[in-house]
Amino acid sequence: MRIPPIFWLACLLLCAPAHAATALHPSRGDEVVERLPTITRVRPAAMATATATADPAAAAAQARAHIATARQTGDTRYWGRAQAVLAPWWDKPDAPVDMAILQATVQQGRHDFKAARSLLQAAVHRAPQHAQGWLNLAALERLSGRYDQALRACEAVARAGQNLYALACQLETQSLQGQSAAARTGFTRLLAATQDPAQTSWLQSLLAESEERAGRDAAARTAYQRSLQAAPDLYTSIALSDLLLRTGHTAQALAVLQPLPQTDAVLLRQATALRRLNNPEWKTLRATLGEWNAELARRGDDLSLHSREQALVALWLDDDAPGALQIARRNLELQREPIDWWVALQSARQAQDTAAVQQLQKDMQQVGIVDARSRP
Repeated sequence: MRIPPIFWLACLLLCAPAHAATALHPSRGDEVVERLPTITRVRPAAMATATATADPAAAAAQARAHIATARQTGDTRYWGRAQAVLAPWWDKPDAPVDMAILQATVQQGRHDFKAARSLLQAAVHRAPQHAQGWLNLAALERLSGRYDQALRACEAVARAGQNLYALACQLETQSLQGQSAAARTGFTRLLAATQDPAQTSWLQSLLAESEERAGRDAAARTAYQRSLQAAPDLYTSIALSDLLLRTGHTAQALAVLQPLPQTDAVLLRQATALRRLNNPEWKTLRATLGEWNAELARRGDDLSLHSREQALVALWLDDDAPGALQIARRNLELQREPIDWWVALQSARQAQDTAAVQQLQKDMQQVGIVDARSRP
């Protein structure tokens, strides 16, 4: 499952050390890869058993470690490990605020956004100066396309004394509303004021996304690359590969994807790149994705939580634009990030569904999101 970009901001306070220490190695931009090795699921050799402890501080540290691993490897099992550690405080109305916010973080990672929002609202009501809680809440409001509410949460981060994070929160939200020039200026100033690799990586990633939404693909590519140079990260690598795939740099996209953990999102993009390069290996990867999806169904997972990637599979690999549109519309009921709007619009256009295109554009206008990629 692809982790939404908005959770980068929340993770900076929660798990920045793990972010900075991630051992991924991005390839050169000019490297061409023609075939992939045999694909295997993420199977860490040493996966410590998650056991509940009565010590909140120790449990919080364990949960943060599992959350960081889930983000950086894409291995969803670590969300379950984090939940197991938090079990003594899970869904307890009198749980310490820090534990409640960690629970909400796990729920965010599992796309249980409604429950996470309710929990965060209660937590920041109890602790109005808790910057992490407000950051997570702002992230959820952006994901839902509720930008005014997100900005109010950003203001609360400032009142909690976290000015850098508050300003970045505000800039990211405003950039989604089309204020790309102001965001560019603001992010550039923040980058000039920090020497921390994790902060630099995060800010460059936010700048890259803003530039991409503004239609400045070359500037976005540079910012993504600088982000990965400062501190390699799974989400940013995928975002860069998406830009490269969208702009026709397929071999470079494949090179970026090659060293990444073999998550569903990564495998989907590898298969797409191979298909566009006329490499028949893409069919093997498509079959693997199908097997993994069946595994999720057998496990009882809610497949609607994976709708974004399912829509992309239908659009990119199965040539089923009408089916992709149907899935993408369901996905927009759950999350409304820029990529979710883009997938829906691309599906509608390829399906030649003019009415759907017009409705999606109207919906985007009502939400207030501005994204050059969504233009014809």
